Amino acid sequence: MSFPRVASDYAPYRIWDCYGMLPRLASPSRPGATEASIEAMLRQLDRFSIERFCPLLQTAAAPGSKAGADDTPEMLRCLERWRNRLLGIATVHATDQAQALADIERWINDGPMVGIYLPSSAQNVVCTHPNYDAIMRRTHALGGIIFQHTWFKTGGKDSTGESTPSELAELARRHPDITFVCVHAGGEWEKGIRAVRDCGNVVVETSGFDPTAGFIELAVRELGAARIIYGGHFPGRSFGTELSKVVGAEISEADRFLIFGENFRRLLQPILARKGRSLDP
Repeated sequence: MSFPRVASDYAPYRIWDCYGMLPRLASPSRPGATEASIEAMLRQLDRFSIERFCPLLQTAAAPGSKAGADDTPEMLRCLERWRNRLLGIATVHATDQAQALADIERWINDGPMVGIYLPSSAQNVVCTHPNYDAIMRRTHALGGIIFQHTWFKTGGKDSTGESTPSELAELARRHPDITFVCVHAGGEWEKGIRAVRDCGNVVVETSGFDPTAGFIELAVRELGAARIIYGGHFPGRSFGTELSKVVGAEISEADRFLIFGENFRRLLQPILARKGRSLDP
């Protein structure tokens, strides 16, 4: 295939980016700053014809963390203003199961968001922890997507609260009717892909590490293209870097269409239907 050179070259793929961040939501002393930042961000999305962007939002501070949550009114205003471009994911912390379940009710059942993101850090519990079970069941009942951060680190974990693809596979086997997104394919993607290979209810996300040759090809070969979804990790990574993982891979055009958008739209269909929202922008 010829490498895309202008935005219109990407348009046929109908790219839906499943993983990124919004500009830090503004403080009350800077009204409108976030909207202006998002407008600038959307111009970057338009350069690559990215139809929809799925930011992870800090809806709750991590236990023991000094960092606060995003400003709620501004968050809701941004999601409503750009409801045809932004699909919010609520960050929840399984360390406090009751709070996590309350956040799911607030942001998914009663609010505009379409799924949850569970971080992997010293402030959290590993994804095999029993606290996860009720959180997974409630999110699934609402049709929400579940993103679990995973990473294999050279030398092992820095804390017991971190999660690996192997541990996500254990959780997935406990809940075979629920689909899980293995964020970053575990970082060390050769190990990550093989750790979740036998769990048909786990899909891998493409962002977060250097665009080394062979990643997408291995994922397609081991998992099948239907279990891969595109993430851009904006603004931590460039769109060119992340898009090149898929565009430059030696796979079929049909597989590229699946990875860039069709798979993610399939996962989102239940929650968007429940909220009366269209799969078309």
